[in-house]
Amino acid sequence: MRAPAGTGEGNTRAIGGTPQTVALPGAELHRVGAFDVLAGGAGPAAAAAATAFALASASAPYGLVVSAGIGGAFTPLTPLGSLVVASDIVAADLGADTPDGFLPVTALGFGRDRFAPPPALVRKVAAAAGAAPGPVLTVSTVTGTAERAGALLAAHPGALAEAMEGFGVAEAAARAEVPVLELRAVSNAVGPRDRDAWRIGDALAALTEAFGKTAPVLEGWNRHDDRHRS
Repeated sequence: MRAPAGTGEGNTRAIGGTPQTVALPGAELHRVGAFDVLAGGAGPAAAAAATAFALASASAPYGLVVSAGIGGAFTPLTPLGSLVVASDIVAADLGADTPDGFLPVTALGFGRDRFAPPPALVRKVAAAAGAAPGPVLTVSTVTGTAERAGALLAAHPGALAEAMEGFGVAEAAARAEVPVLELRAVSNAVGPRDRDAWRIGDALAALTEAFGKTAPVLEGWNRHDDRHRS
């Protein structure tokens, strides 16, 4: 099997070898050894579409999909340049706004608002990369105020980070019956936008290093083993 396919904002990195580039509608797939790296675009819709195309066009089934990129952090436990691996991939703004507050899509009686990656794999990747495990929120609009950051944390206690692609990738992977993982490197704090404080270069360097550390874990992982050990 080829494992895994990575998706994100175009900032994921493959491990070793000379890549072969495959054009997909609106995206590029880079094949390097056992890893396929997909540059799928920003936002949940673009990420879901690119992931779905990649999974549907594969000549052999994938064993795992990894959504990887940078994101904002909610807590001091995840400082700039640190890593987060999602224990839950949560659609934080998919639902309805009401006079009594936000209602998630599940409260409306349809859809789902979260996916849980394989727990044993989350633990192994977190240990290998030195990442903090915890919920990662997917949003379509990046948080830019303290009020919004507080509201998200109130609705999702324990959330460590927010990003824009994970849930879309997870939705596409679930429909193809492929497990999913999300790995994020922290580039900024969630809240008031201060681009001078962003550390995108540091986050990308941390993400590259994390792939080097986790590649053996990802290549050696078996979904059936995880099912029995989680």
